[in-house]
This record gives sequence, structure tokens and C-alpha cells, in this order.
Amino acid sequence: MAQKKITQTAGQTQLGDLAPKFAELNDDVLFGEVWNRPGLSAHDRSMVTVATLVGKGIIDSSLSHHLQFAKSNGVTRTEISETLTHIAFYAGWPNAWGAFRLAKDIWRDETTNEDAKAAFQHEMIFPIGEPNTEYAKYFKGKSYLARVSASQIPFSNVTFEPRCRNNWHIHHATKGGGQTLVCVAGRGWYQEEGKPARMMKPGDVVHIPANVKHWHGAASDSWFAHLAFEIPGENTSNEWLEEMTDQEYDKLKWE
Repeated sequence: MAQKKITQTAGQTQLGDLAPKFAELNDDVLFGEVWNRPGLSAHDRSMVTVATLVGKGIIDSSLSHHLQFAKSNGVTRTEISETLTHIAFYAGWPNAWGAFRLAKDIWRDETTNEDAKAAFQHEMIFPIGEPNTEYAKYFKGKSYLARVSASQIPFSNVTFEPRCRNNWHIHHATKGGGQTLVCVAGRGWYQEEGKPARMMKPGDVVHIPANVKHWHGAASDSWFAHLAFEIPGENTSNEWLEEMTDQEYDKLKWE
């Protein structure tokens, strides 16, 4: 997934009349070029910027802006807390206190679950996407869906929270059909009816023939994401069946 291009107009908005060249350098060079250079992600550049500002004792509205910017670039509550704690020993306790007061308000509404979700996003290049509401009734737990491509062989990235899994189901087809799964992050399970459950880790591939009953989902202690490729076929349809119960799921063991 390509990094979203960073743009900035604050220089022009606030200083364009007074200092047009400074505004141009701020918006077009600093943010337009430096922040978009390859080699560091926007997430990492935000971390570096926050550390530098706190180290210089700048804990005013400028830091508040960059903390908000850091959050929008995917910096989690856990990451900012650890970063400021580390900085305190090198940049001074009062500076860290001031930064924490600002960060506390900015990350106030971020729940532990959202923090974990944001951290998991950093493990893979594909987007987590939106809550998988259309198919939620066929999943136990919360899942997310991001359509990656609708051309040639359509495929999506499906993300499962820990313990989330879909119901037993069958991809029907009279010819061709079926599905291929490619694990891209985390750890999870795949199981066909009558066979032992198979663990899935990043890079693992599962080929699911048409008309085979199966389920897949996350490990109990890990988020899990896989690409799901829809194999073309004739007279294709999905049949959703019973759920994978807690009793059955809790019997699964990693080997």
C-alpha cells in the first residue's frame, strides 16, 4: 500500500501575507518534499519530530500540532507513551511532563482495542479496511474487510481480531471456483471438515477447492490477516453454515 502523500497549507494560511517565502518553504519544501521522501514512513518521521521538539523544550501549540499529526500518521497511544518516557531521561523530566499533558488529551478517546488495531496495521502493507458489517452475522468476533482488487482475479484483505473466526462454509461451483488464502500478518487457523486444523503464519498459502466445508480465523492471542482470492468458476455461490463453537475452538493447540 503506497504511503498517502502529505500536504500542508498552514504556512500559506497563517503567514502567507507576512512571509510568503517562509510559507512556501514550510508548505512546499518541508512538508511537500521532506515529509514525502522515501526511506522513512510518515509514522517514523512523526516520532522523530516529536522527540526533537520535546528535546528542545518546545512543548507549546507546535508540539500539540505534531502530536495530533503523529496520531493521524498511525502513532499509537502505547508508542507515544513509551517514546515520551524514553525521552524524559535524555531531554528532561519537565519537558516530558509537558508533552504528556498534551498527548493525554490527543489520545484520550483511543481505546485499547483501537491501539492494538493501529499497531497491527504497521505489521503489513495492506489496509485493514472497514468493519466487515455485511458478513458480521457469519463471524464470531470482529473482522474487517478491505477490497484490494476487483479486476481479473478479485481479492480482499480480511483482518480478524484475536479469537475471531468465520462460520463453517462452502464455496460451491460446478466447475473451477474455490478460494486461495495468503497470510500476510499475525497468526491464525484454517480447517477443513474431517481434517486437523492448520496453523497459518505470514507467507503461508492455503488452496481451498470448491465444495469443501471449512473455516478460518485468528489465533486466541493474535490478530490475523489474510488475502482472500476468489477463484473464477461456473455457478459459484457461498453457503454459510454453523459457527465454530468456543468449545471446539478452545481445543485447538499450536504444534
